[in-house]
Amino acid sequence: MAKHWKNTADRYGSLSIAMHWLMLLLLIGVYACINLRELFPRGSDLRDGLKTWHFMLGLAVLALVVVRLALRWAAGAQPGIQPPPPHWQQRLAGLMHLALYLFMIAMPLLGWLTLSAAGKPIPFFGLSLPALVGADEALAGTFKEIHETIGTIGYYLIGLHAAAALFHHYVARDNTLRRMLPRRKAPA
Repeated sequence: MAKHWKNTADRYGSLSIAMHWLMLLLLIGVYACINLRELFPRGSDLRDGLKTWHFMLGLAVLALVVVRLALRWAAGAQPGIQPPPPHWQQRLAGLMHLALYLFMIAMPLLGWLTLSAAGKPIPFFGLSLPALVGADEALAGTFKEIHETIGTIGYYLIGLHAAAALFHHYVARDNTLRRMLPRRKAPA
């Protein structure tokens, strides 16, 4: 894996691929935790545990998006799509990637701000992170509302991203999706 970490002309490097799919798993975990908590009564250990995992996985998204952005710079130019899509599709893809990165940065920060303004601890895998703002219930409510609205938008961003990859694979029949799939082991 280590020798193929940089992007090539036709595919992403192994670290970029691993980070992409790890981020997807983290986002699934974040959404699953916050939605599954509704199945349990308020104040129950399971409900509180799912909320804590939601917070921690969300903050892990923030930490890893920083790593992912550094890796994106270090891994070299993105591999080309063959055959090349129309210019408007390339621009739209760029805007979608920007929106996804903004989403992965803004959502954890808004969650952190919500907990901070609510005067609650900010758990992160055994650590307690510092508050970003002082306690203010009205501000906490505002942050929470924005966080939830963007969270709903996130479903659409992730869904459109996946739908575009499938469109490129099955309809346009280009290498968009294959560039981000793990390498197959050569038969022995």
